[in-house]
Amino acid sequence: MSAPYFQPSKEPLAAEWAARLIPGVRGEGKKKPQRAVLMGPAPAYGGKTFSPVTRNLSISSAVFYPGAAPRSMRNVLIVGSGPVARRIAGHLEHHPELGRFMCGFVSDRDHGTPGAVGNTNDLVHLARAAFIDEIILAPPYDRELVLRVLRTSRQLHLDVRIAPDLYECEPGQKTELIAGVPVISLHEERLPVAGLWAKRAMDVAIAGTAMVLLAPIMAMLSLLIKLDSPGPVLYAALRAGRKGRPFRCFKFRTMVRNADDLKSPLRERNQREGPIFKIAGDPRITRVGRFLRRYSLDELPQLWNVVQGEMSLVGPRPHPLDDFSAYSIEHLSRLDVTPGLTGLWQVTARQDPSFQTGIELDIEYIHRWSLGLDLRILLKTAAAVLRGSGE
Repeated sequence: MSAPYFQPSKEPLAAEWAARLIPGVRGEGKKKPQRAVLMGPAPAYGGKTFSPVTRNLSISSAVFYPGAAPRSMRNVLIVGSGPVARRIAGHLEHHPELGRFMCGFVSDRDHGTPGAVGNTNDLVHLARAAFIDEIILAPPYDRELVLRVLRTSRQLHLDVRIAPDLYECEPGQKTELIAGVPVISLHEERLPVAGLWAKRAMDVAIAGTAMVLLAPIMAMLSLLIKLDSPGPVLYAALRAGRKGRPFRCFKFRTMVRNADDLKSPLRERNQREGPIFKIAGDPRITRVGRFLRRYSLDELPQLWNVVQGEMSLVGPRPHPLDDFSAYSIEHLSRLDVTPGLTGLWQVTARQDPSFQTGIELDIEYIHRWSLGLDLRILLKTAAAVLRGSGE
């Protein structure tokens, strides 16, 4: 790439342009004017060639050589001479279809950079002498520099663009305006979007079908619960969902009506390690409730939570809000996904009292997730339900 050098003409600028535009006009009695010419080999930089404008040029006595850049090209100065500036310059050289002609670097820091044509104090001179159309600001820069270049460019009616400092990160695909501020994506976590859509479709299809097919059984269970003990058929409690959002989780009632009020005195008998609570032979459980828990039938109303999107068929089990409030920071990662009716914890270590073991299995499920894994967990869950291994 070569940018124009300048050389003083031996005739006023107006006469030169008259000679170009009006055939036969050359200025009587005067010698034919000389054009600015490309002077000698331009300095090479990283395999790229630049020809900087002469800094001590008197604008009134200079003639821009119009053949330096194609007529359709925009003349560009880059303010900055760092790696980003050089990268932009090299790209412009190798991609002329972008319609930009690189005229040189303007730098207040490194005057010895090949291709440097001056500093920002010379900007007015350089922009007018080289008929600059556009200024590109490249890092590093500071607020004062940016405002000074912007102010000068507005006075000269030049376009100004700024290349942000991305700290050697590759920008993502998205750039958006937030409150008028351009926000550039540096990293976007890749999610298995197609797989998640397929998981959701499977949830809705299986849960919806199961609700229809099991409706007579659920009606019969509702009647048994009502006959066994006073209180509502369904137990609805707030549970911690995805990202900790609370949702109302439904179950068939398996305990006495005031079970929540009786929970605190029983905590000293807790047989689980960590924030979750469970004891064998819980005195709050009703007779029908024991049967429902043994075959996990109390969870059937959660099929509605699945249809609603609050739960999935497979995922970490949702915990009550009082258990959730006792989580430590490393436990929260299990809430990165939608909770499930069943999960890896339930089919591999259901009787293990260690909460940490359950957390590790939930995290393993999240990292290994696939539709195939979901199907295997569902099959193992069905076998466990038929064996009556619940408690």
